[in-house]
Amino acid sequence: MATSKKLFERRKGRNRGQIKRAAKGRLRLSVFRSGRHIYAQVIDDTKGVTVAAASTLEKDVAGKGKTGADSAAAGEVGKLVAERAIKAGIKDVIFDRGGYKFHGRVKALAEAAREVGLSF
Repeated sequence: MATSKKLFERRKGRNRGQIKRAAKGRLRLSVFRSGRHIYAQVIDDTKGVTVAAASTLEKDVAGKGKTGADSAAAGEVGKLVAERAIKAGIKDVIFDRGGYKFHGRVKALAEAAREVGLSF
């Protein structure tokens, strides 16, 4: 019987495969969420480098909300990573939600990044 961790890894692998086929040279906005925090980074897979990153561990985001594990904090992280990516000259990315469903904190992060100006 498959454990939930293995099922998550299978979903993540399927999602990453679809993203790599559809990327067409775009950078990847990757999301990781834990029980207490959420992290986002814009990754250039051809060079293997992170261009921009943000998380709820940063002082800019940590003081604004009640906790790092809610949708408001995820929205702040989305805005911050989008601002940093645009400052680095990136406007068009592909969204990598990993194995997570597109709702809640992941959706809040994506919508906030779109509001600032990232397109995906």
